[in-house]
Amino acid sequence: MSHIDVARLRSRLLAPAGPYAAIDVVARTGSTNTDLRAAVAEGAPDRTVLIAEEQTSGAGRRGRTWTSPPGRGVYLSVLLRPAEVPLAALGSLAAVAGLALTDMAAELGVDAVLKWPNDVLAGPEREKCAGVLAEAASSDEQAVVCGIGVNVLPLREPVRPGPGGLPATSLAEQGARTTDPTEVAALLLAAFHEREVPWRGARGDLAAAGLLDTYRERCATLGRDVRLEVAGGRSRTGRVVDIDPTCALVVDEDGGRRSTVFAADVVHLRPAAG
Repeated sequence: MSHIDVARLRSRLLAPAGPYAAIDVVARTGSTNTDLRAAVAEGAPDRTVLIAEEQTSGAGRRGRTWTSPPGRGVYLSVLLRPAEVPLAALGSLAAVAGLALTDMAAELGVDAVLKWPNDVLAGPEREKCAGVLAEAASSDEQAVVCGIGVNVLPLREPVRPGPGGLPATSLAEQGARTTDPTEVAALLLAAFHEREVPWRGARGDLAAAGLLDTYRERCATLGRDVRLEVAGGRSRTGRVVDIDPTCALVVDEDGGRRSTVFAADVVHLRPAAG
């Protein structure tokens, strides 16, 4: 099993040579997001990174689990303290992480697109390769933890598909030029920094940060017929016509109503045959 070389990561990415205040790697934990949310209260600094070789309780959206077996992926979280970003704009950080993931995939020679709100789909069959979970953390000063999971090698055990029945894939299965987890983590963290700096400078506004057009270009949900599944509500269908600067979907729903959707599971509907 390949292990992540923390010394190599620190030499490239740790301050003062790099942008991160702390980078740690643990062999096993429940969830890197949970660990860093706890670290917020202990005063962990802005741009703290925690990477796990394995997560036993990896977290996804809406209480789901993210399968995180040892030696098969890169599972990391970044703690940010973006005091200048309003609380209402913190949700757009997931888009920043999504762009970083597609930047990393391109560096590795993998064709990848974004599925709103937090999935990365790779390869011609558009299978799920990575996911993002950004969570605000309670603290005296504003803090947010952004968790990212990437399948680097094929998973040994079958994974139950998420909403829409998307099967899992990995960077290796999509022809990545390297599957060295240290290199994958380094590319991802470098790309995340490059995208996060303008996001923070623009107070979380994706358009002002110059990120919105790129997100639209890479988002396979834009222009698609979809089914929206909202917690506790009835599913609705429609066509996604735009993504706004907060990264909310603008949907022309069947029946003629236009709505702005901030949180939902989105299922890409297949075009009708004919």
